Amino acid sequence: MIRVDALLRCDSSDDSPAALHSSLRDLFICIFAFGFLYGVAMGTYGGLSGERLLQMLYSGLKVPLLLLASFALSLPSFWVLNALLGLAADFPRALRALLTAQAALTLVLVGLTPFTLFWYVSFSDYHIAILFNAAMFAVASFSAQMVLRRYYRPLIARQPRHRWLMRLWLVIYAFVGIQMGWILRPFLGDPGLPVQFFRTDSWGNAYVVVAKMAWQAVSQH
Repeated sequence: MIRVDALLRCDSSDDSPAALHSSLRDLFICIFAFGFLYGVAMGTYGGLSGERLLQMLYSGLKVPLLLLASFALSLPSFWVLNALLGLAADFPRALRALLTAQAALTLVLVGLTPFTLFWYVSFSDYHIAILFNAAMFAVASFSAQMVLRRYYRPLIARQPRHRWLMRLWLVIYAFVGIQMGWILRPFLGDPGLPVQFFRTDSWGNAYVVVAKMAWQAVSQH
C-alpha cells in the first residue's frame, strides 16, 4: 500500500513498469477509501439515525464516484492530446501524477473532516452547509494542484509541452467534474425531503441551469 507521506512528498523515483502498476492500484484504493470517509462525514448533516444512515452511505459512495467517474471521462481526450503532441511514451508517468493528485485531494478532505462536522453542529442552514462543503472541496482541489505540479516537474523538465498539457487537464477535468457533480447531487440531502441517491431532475445540464439563473438575476435588475 502506498505510504501517505511518500504521496505528499512526491516520492516517485521508481519508474519501473511493476512499480507504476502497483502505485496506480494503490492510488485507486486511496481515492476510494479517503473519498468514502469524507462522503460519510458529509452525509451526517441532518442527524445520525433513521433514513439519514442511508444518506451517509449514499454520500460516502458518491464522493469517490464523482472523482473517479470525472477522471475516467476526462482521461481518453487527455491521452489523445498526449499522443498528438508526441508524448505518449510519458503517459504512464503522467497518469500516476494525475491519480496522485486525486488521492491527495481525498486525503486533504479527510483532514478537513473535523471542520465539516464542527460546522454542522454550529449552523443548521442546509444551503450554507452545501456552500461550506464546496469550500472544503476548493481547498482540497487547490492542495491537489500543488501536488500535481510537483509530480509534473520531471516531465516538464524533460519536455516543456507537458506544462500545457497539465493546464489542459485541469480545464478538462473541471469541466467534466462540474457536470458530474450536478448529476450526482444531492451529496448532503435535505433533511426535510426523502433520502434518494439521484434527484428526479439530475440529468439536466449544469451549465445551462447556471446560465439561466444568471440571466434571471440580471433580468430582475
